[in-house]
Amino acid sequence: MATTKLDLIGLNCPLPALKTRKALARLMPGDLLQVHCTDPLAAIDIPHLIRETGDRIAATEHLESRIVFLIEKASAAGA
Repeated sequence: MATTKLDLIGLNCPLPALKTRKALARLMPGDLLQVHCTDPLAAIDIPHLIRETGDRIAATEHLESRIVFLIEKASAAGA
């Protein structure tokens, strides 16, 4: 299981969701993706994306002006 950090600070909608989707496609089941963003709409867009992909948000943190998502890639059977 690997953890990949995705720095999307300064990007605005729809780029955080699009880049998160692309990064998730490269992960193996069970891998983690840590997404850092500053776009307030990411708090809506990324959870919506994860519902579509079948992956799982393991944690969400709001740190100063950033939102950090920890996303677990779903197993092939659950995707």
